[in-house]
Amino acid sequence: MAQYRAIIKGNRGEASRLGSKSSGLEARVNGWDVGVYVEVHHIEGKDRILIYSTGGSNAPEKNRPIATIIEPENFQKRPIIQFHNNIGSG
Repeated sequence: MAQYRAIIKGNRGEASRLGSKSSGLEARVNGWDVGVYVEVHHIEGKDRILIYSTGGSNAPEKNRPIATIIEPENFQKRPIIQFHNNIGSG
């Protein structure tokens, strides 16, 4: 059963992909020299979304953590967002 859904839209229309608690879901959006990598996993009973900046298509392995978003204990509360302060130029 799908726990996660990703949707992307470009010049060829919209597409979606599903992920389960066991598979998680990963997505990359790139320009030539800048991009983002997002992954979502079910860890210790909670959904966790990790967001990274990347070097885009030219250097996708240059991942720098931007933030982690953690599912709250109570669905009525806001998610927990932890920002990572190691983002800088260069």
